[in-house]
Amino acid sequence: MNELVDAGDYYEETFKGLIWNDKRLSGASFEECEFIDCDFSASQFRSCKFTHCDFKRCNLSLADFSNSPLFAMSFSDCKLVGVDWTKADWPQYYRDFELKFQRCLLNDASFYGLTLNELVLDECRVHDADFREGNFADSKMTLCTFDRSLFMHTNLERVDFSDSTGCSIDVLANELKGATFSSFEAVHLLESLGIVLVD
Repeated sequence: MNELVDAGDYYEETFKGLIWNDKRLSGASFEECEFIDCDFSASQFRSCKFTHCDFKRCNLSLADFSNSPLFAMSFSDCKLVGVDWTKADWPQYYRDFELKFQRCLLNDASFYGLTLNELVLDECRVHDADFREGNFADSKMTLCTFDRSLFMHTNLERVDFSDSTGCSIDVLANELKGATFSSFEAVHLLESLGIVLVD
């Protein structure tokens, strides 16, 4: 399958090598679909529904998911630079949308104010991303780099940050009860308290 049309209904379809960048799609529905080696950079998915879909080695940088419900989506080895995830449709009665990112590039992403419990970020590069005012309780954010990413009034309770680096998180301005950090990275958390450690 290598064609996308407005209001199309796609079920268990596989899209491979599709070059569909800088285009617009409205009202389409994708359920249990697979996208492999596709280029959707700078494309707009307006009011499209994605359920139980997998993206592998795809470029979705600057993709626009305005008013699109996203549920049980998995991204592996994908490029997702500059995606504003706040534009998607996140119903308030859900807290866990089963989103999973593995070995992805998520620089300049915005998750501002979102409730995405149990979010999975595994071996991802997440530089200059915005997690302020969000609720990511019980998430797994392991083996990631968070250089210059923003955390403020963020619920990070029970989040697993094992082997992640670059976590500049103010312990007084975020909820961190039960969160897990590697020992080396935990030292950086003390900087927000003005604590100086010496050998």
